[in-house]
Amino acid sequence: MASVPTAESESWTDGAAGVGTQVGNLSSALGVTEWFALQAGNFSSALGVPVTSPTPSQARANLTNQFVQPSWRIALWSLAYGLVVAVAVFGNLIVIWIILAHKRMRTVTNYFLVNLAFSDASMAAFNTLVNFIYALHGEWYFGANYCRFQNFFPITAVFASIYSMTAIAVDRYMAIIDPLKPRLSATATKIVIGSIWILAFLLAFPQCLYSKIKVMPGRTLCYVQWPEGPKQHFTYHIIVIILVYCFPLLIMGVTYTIVGITLWGGEIPGDTCDKYHEQLKAKRKVVKMMIIVVVTFAICWLPYHIYFIITAIYQQLNRWKYIQQVYLASFWLAMSSTMYNPIIYCCLNKRFRAGFKRAFRWCPFIQVSSYDELELKTTRFHPTRQSSLYTVSRMESVTVLFDPNDGDPAKSSRKKKAVPRDPSTNGCARRDSKSASTTSSFISSPYTSVDEYS
Repeated sequence: MASVPTAESESWTDGAAGVGTQVGNLSSALGVTEWFALQAGNFSSALGVPVTSPTPSQARANLTNQFVQPSWRIALWSLAYGLVVAVAVFGNLIVIWIILAHKRMRTVTNYFLVNLAFSDASMAAFNTLVNFIYALHGEWYFGANYCRFQNFFPITAVFASIYSMTAIAVDRYMAIIDPLKPRLSATATKIVIGSIWILAFLLAFPQCLYSKIKVMPGRTLCYVQWPEGPKQHFTYHIIVIILVYCFPLLIMGVTYTIVGITLWGGEIPGDTCDKYHEQLKAKRKVVKMMIIVVVTFAICWLPYHIYFIITAIYQQLNRWKYIQQVYLASFWLAMSSTMYNPIIYCCLNKRFRAGFKRAFRWCPFIQVSSYDELELKTTRFHPTRQSSLYTVSRMESVTVLFDPNDGDPAKSSRKKKAVPRDPSTNGCARRDSKSASTTSSFISSPYTSVDEYS
């Protein structure tokens, strides 16, 4: 994701601080980080990495480089980036194992979490360190094929991540606002996930198609050369930023606002029971967790996008002494978004917490209780396409109220007095039918169980 421009023509000039300018149609490299690295005329590195090489006749020792960092600073940055990669890869792999290895965890929401975890782990493993090395050294060591992959995959992974979150937001919206509608089946969920990846591939394909490497004296660069030049490049990346940041965050903002008002906006009329409170509490926990995930993603990526917008407009900032540190900090923050989700799941969801305890049970200070074991192995009741409670209640209502063979008026009268409560209230007491009707559409769905929300 580092953005290192290169020159079409091999002309370099020595700047006042040792940073030359490149003349020609400049291209920037490495996927998502170059979204706002505007290609134009005299354009120094959007990274703050010096992009010039001395002419063959010029002694390298004669050039001073304001972007050379002391060893201690390189060590600190390396430690920071290494920590992100380690936590993101192992944390997200454990999340995938928790969901796929335990039947109780295989819900619609969690299938999307698997897709999100896979995207984040892949981004950290295949992109973060490579881009960090490129940003630090300003030279591409990894060959032409990996150059194409590195320009192509980051946009793909970010697209898959953000739209997995969007799919979860829409699914939560449908489950809470209109609970009586059927939920997505496992097959439909897989189709949605497959569609997300297909769209991601299509969006990122131009990055792969136009990727090139350029070997220059003392340096090899990886970049994207657009056929129609800087204007086409800038237009493409404006579209990308809208599709992978602004638009999905707008959708999630609207859906979670409506869901939040519904869940926290006030008490539901009528008396309620333990089952209702249990479902309401579980729904709130899931929505709270996902809101934190989305807000974390938005905060982590915002400085990164702002950086490239500003440096594209005010290109003189690319020669500022501290611009490389600004870039490395904003890039680190964006990449750190891949490591926070497993931590959030562990802190806010008891089943993920139990799963992480099982994964790290070999640690002497991790204790797995019998309750933790049961959290992943048992269910409160077995959810079917239509819950047994709902089905039995409906059958009882029909039997009691519409039994044509009942000839004893007295028995009939007694039976009508013993009619079970409104099935949609799940056994909860109520004071009036209107209140109960409102409650029933909010509390439960014949297509979900409490397990779906906890």
